[in-house]
Amino acid sequence: MKIRLENENDYDEVEKLVRDSFWNIYRPGAFEHYIVHELRKDKSFIRNLAYVIEDNGQIIGHINYSKGFLDTGDEKTDAVILGPVAIHKDYQKHGLGSELIEYTLNLAEKEDIPYIFVVGDENYYHRFGFESASKYNLYLEGTDSSDECPFFMIKIFDESKLKKGIFHNPDIFNVNEKDVDEFDKQFEYKEKKVLDSQLKEL
Repeated sequence: MKIRLENENDYDEVEKLVRDSFWNIYRPGAFEHYIVHELRKDKSFIRNLAYVIEDNGQIIGHINYSKGFLDTGDEKTDAVILGPVAIHKDYQKHGLGSELIEYTLNLAEKEDIPYIFVVGDENYYHRFGFESASKYNLYLEGTDSSDECPFFMIKIFDESKLKKGIFHNPDIFNVNEKDVDEFDKQFEYKEKKVLDSQLKEL
């Protein structure tokens, strides 16, 4: 089992992995695999932080980073966000996601990235040193800055580079459902299901 940089030969396998990992988890169906597909062609994509975990020639894990921007009111500066990250369902609960995240966060720090945002489960990401971004007067576009937003977090490598403001995801994250449905036609059919465990506000 090894962690390595993603290459073009991995693209189809990675997209299938991401699709299977997210299908019906947060919403009926998934769009994370479409984001991964489109991101590779986008200027926001950080290619040298796109990594996979390979086991006996099979890709069982994948992670992406990309650049959104932080609007401080005076200026707009690049800001990095982690995700999507996916682990094959047969390999989950074995610490492989943590290994992949820690490995790439260490690379990001070496590349002098001052901080990284993530949107996700705070109970999971706290173990990697992520904190609530609102603690630093940093908020996610579209959320109420007067409310605590625990799922929007930041890991800081260089606090001297930090400024308060509003973080905007890369435009590529704003997907069109019809485009996703069209993209999905190249994959094996999977039924979209509405589940009680899914996010209620989409």
